[in-house]
Amino acid sequence: MKVLLIQPRPSDVIGYKKTIATEPLGLEIVAAALKEHDVQLVDTLFNRDISGAVLKYQPDAAGISCSFTVDVYQTLKIASQIKAAKDDTFIFVGGHHASLSCEDFYHPAIDAVVIGEGETTAPELLRILEEKGDLNQVSGLVLNTETGQHFTGGPPLLRSLDNVPFAQRSLTEKYRRHYYLGTRRPLVAVETSRGCPYQCNFCSIWRFYGRKMRKMHPERVVDELSLLPPADTLITDDNFLADVQRADQIATLIEKRNLPKRRYIIQARSDTINRYPEVVKKWRKIGLDHIFIGFEKIDQEQLDQLNKKNTPENNEKALRFLKSIGVGVYASFIIDPGFTKEQFQKLFNYLKKHKITQPQFSILTPLPGTGLYQDLKNHLTTNNYELFDLFHAVLPTALPLREFYQEFVNLYKKIYISPESVFNTSKWFLKKALSFQLSLRHLQNLISGSRLTVNPLSYLHPAYDAQMKSQLAGKL
Repeated sequence: MKVLLIQPRPSDVIGYKKTIATEPLGLEIVAAALKEHDVQLVDTLFNRDISGAVLKYQPDAAGISCSFTVDVYQTLKIASQIKAAKDDTFIFVGGHHASLSCEDFYHPAIDAVVIGEGETTAPELLRILEEKGDLNQVSGLVLNTETGQHFTGGPPLLRSLDNVPFAQRSLTEKYRRHYYLGTRRPLVAVETSRGCPYQCNFCSIWRFYGRKMRKMHPERVVDELSLLPPADTLITDDNFLADVQRADQIATLIEKRNLPKRRYIIQARSDTINRYPEVVKKWRKIGLDHIFIGFEKIDQEQLDQLNKKNTPENNEKALRFLKSIGVGVYASFIIDPGFTKEQFQKLFNYLKKHKITQPQFSILTPLPGTGLYQDLKNHLTTNNYELFDLFHAVLPTALPLREFYQEFVNLYKKIYISPESVFNTSKWFLKKALSFQLSLRHLQNLISGSRLTVNPLSYLHPAYDAQMKSQLAGKL
């Protein structure tokens, strides 16, 4: 069968979604699992002409990834465009949001929702379609029928992630040099585990994977690393150091096989970093460059409310240690809608005190599929999914909305338009320009993404009342 896989991207967004553009790794893995079929992949970051792609390729089936809540409307739009161009195309949707909120995809243009891991269900789905068999035989589907949605039964999780095929990166080869993470480009992504042993209430990862964590064996991980193209390497695991012994073994194998040195970026918890500093040092030796750490909050009570199972002291200790060995830290913080001006200032003072130069801020958002959503869904001020981008308040704010956004934006302005930050950015720009490594598209996206540090109106969604925007503009 001819299969078209599509990665939606929000259009006209401002903020961090402009400053990060990673490859659609999930679809690349699904494509690899469909080796018996003719597969093409469209990343709408670069090609939004869905109708043209369908008319040219004439797919029998199309799969759309919808892992993020903010992508729901784009997914529905893409499905409608496919059906309009070729109405006999079988359309299925998968991903985190689709799996946890399948009711959002009960739509005439969508035939089925894949629940869970697509590389196990998609091949069976296409086999039955090709044989014109009964789709009720395929576990892990929600079928859209005239009378409603029908679930075919729980999808089995892969027993061993070693059976996951290597991502079919040839499908995105033409886009390869355009993927980036902030100023890092080119960028390649790789997965070595799935799930997380912790159960933070703002996160749906542990729910999606059935409260289980599975890991690839070190040999399987290094086999794939050895095949990756030269680039900064993002390990997408939500908690790469969850199994520290395995992380240590991977580093040992990388050294033993003498793989070309890379700059690695991982995600990890501060408490694990503090318990196993020697493993982190070992990774630093083979190229570990930056770690994403979810600081989330600066006081214990608020961390406990998120069920984070960590402490601010652990975060601060890990930060000091990583700085001492030359590993950068991307520290993420959650801004509560209930913040007062004093709390915004308190957070900024914390950043300055601990010299956190690369913070990321998101507004507390009850995403569907999380425990937080169940607790707060009756308090939402909107159900417009385009606002669930972590940059818009969807819960009541203690401050007037315009003042809340001004304080939120001021955090970015104070940090990223500081003399030190401007100097470092200028130095990076000059280095890239002199080495001819600067893409005009990349530069345009970074400039667009940084607009919120100048004017919060540049990222507020049109759904917000025009009068509120006008009032906010008068305060700038």
